[in-house]
Amino acid sequence: MQIIDKDLDNSVLCKILIMSAERYKSTFGFYLMLWFPVPSVPGMPTCLLCTCLGGSVYCDDLRLDSVPPLPKDTTHFYARYNRITKIHKSDFANMGKLKRIDLTANEITSIDEKAFIGLPELEELVIRENHISQLPALPETMTLIDASHNNIGSKGIHREAFKDMTALQFLYMTDNNIDYIPVPLPDSLRSLHLQRNNIQMMLEDTFCNLKDFNYIRNALEDIRLDGNPINLSRTPQAYVCLPRIPIGTLV
Repeated sequence: MQIIDKDLDNSVLCKILIMSAERYKSTFGFYLMLWFPVPSVPGMPTCLLCTCLGGSVYCDDLRLDSVPPLPKDTTHFYARYNRITKIHKSDFANMGKLKRIDLTANEITSIDEKAFIGLPELEELVIRENHISQLPALPETMTLIDASHNNIGSKGIHREAFKDMTALQFLYMTDNNIDYIPVPLPDSLRSLHLQRNNIQMMLEDTFCNLKDFNYIRNALEDIRLDGNPINLSRTPQAYVCLPRIPIGTLV
């Protein structure tokens, strides 16, 4: 077997990998990619650079600085631990089957406002551990949003951003700069994590309907507000419809 010099020009190495994959029915090329990972090269097939399994595309830890072109039948996309700095509207254009996007631990500072809104099947978005200050518009189909460990402030969340997400179950925005609870929240929500933000107050109707004392939010069992400068004991009526009192400071 030919020994490949890791210092080869990327374009040359790319051609060698493609030829090897074709010659050995892709098996040899797959292991070669594990031994000699290379950064993204313009024109390099995504499923040679990344790992494609069914509808899932795994591009973790490949030193990518942008989202690669994805197969149109992609349902799950993982590009964790890369160097991506911006998400463009064109990155996920016409991806009608995409259900989950995971961009954990990149260097993203901005996301085009309409980068995700045109994805009719999108349910889960994980953009934690980046440098995002503005949460973009998201489709109503969302079930999970994880934007923890970013720089999102109160102005970085659209007014009533989650109101129409009737299937949303998990909303995680820990370790940001949010100073209020982003209401209204859909009845479907099961878990709300806002710990270590700057939330200082809560209204009594944040979670409950004070006009209807029969209203109960059975689903919302997990609320984390610890690490915020708020005293939860000041608003006891805010929890009467909840199965559990939120975790946070009570004195």
